[in-house]
Amino acid sequence: MPRTLKTTVRATGVGLHTGHKVAMALRPAPVDTGIVFCRSDLPGHPAIPARALNVRETVMATVLEKDGARVSTVEHLMAALFGMGIDNAYIDVSAEEVPIMDGSAGTFVFLIQSAGIQEQAAPKRYVRILKTVEIVKGDKSVRLEPFPGFKIGFTIEFDHPVFEESSSTVEMDFADVSFVREIARARTFGFTQDVEMMRSRGLGRGGSLDNAVVIDDFRVLNVDGLRMADELVKHKALDAAGDLYLLGHPIIGAFHGHKSGHEMNNLLLRKLIADATAWEEVTFDKFEALPRAFANLQLLPQ
Repeated sequence: MPRTLKTTVRATGVGLHTGHKVAMALRPAPVDTGIVFCRSDLPGHPAIPARALNVRETVMATVLEKDGARVSTVEHLMAALFGMGIDNAYIDVSAEEVPIMDGSAGTFVFLIQSAGIQEQAAPKRYVRILKTVEIVKGDKSVRLEPFPGFKIGFTIEFDHPVFEESSSTVEMDFADVSFVREIARARTFGFTQDVEMMRSRGLGRGGSLDNAVVIDDFRVLNVDGLRMADELVKHKALDAAGDLYLLGHPIIGAFHGHKSGHEMNNLLLRKLIADATAWEEVTFDKFEALPRAFANLQLLPQ
């Protein structure tokens, strides 16, 4: 069955890139609503459905826009909604960016758990990958391929001492891996050498050691270091999970990214959507028929 929230839950924070204070509310929504962002600060509270074809920018974040209203940095919240099995919800934001919180999906998971999860009386829909779809740009690539569950693999490459000491590859089969325990707490990361470039583009104005892993020429600057040895590559997998959920339904298939980011994730979904022979929408009559990856999600504490 699809899921929404039992009650409304609220939080405030700052936008990673704008630095603006943001008030956010996560609200229940009816069946077949999907995930919809609402700009509570604009006249008429315009709605922006969280769908791949509404992505307008992908520089350092995934940005949605519809009819002139936009909301950016949606990927971490989308990952949390995926990981908690939420199909339908309204997300009110009082500015043009989702608050960054601690730079991971962990706070959003906590908010969803605080609101409670409500199952809805309808079939839950999935998108099953029928054939491999791939985007390649130079030495970067992303692909989706058939797989009887859900799996994410990711590889990053940086010529930097930190990455010589931490894992640069991860592969997670969600039949065996818990999103909440293994991925949700992985924080976004950035390099001090890129700060001026980002600021010149109007980005990163809300970034700090409180909401990102910051790396100088030699080491991680955060006092407590990394939360896990493979936190950096797991954050890239988290980003991918959030971007993929913009398809509108959970994916039955395997994703792999190599040195890729939001732009290529979105191009991959657009290519998939455009090829009707590459996917099909499916439902399951019985819980026992669910791929184990999604059965695990459905069994999360209520």
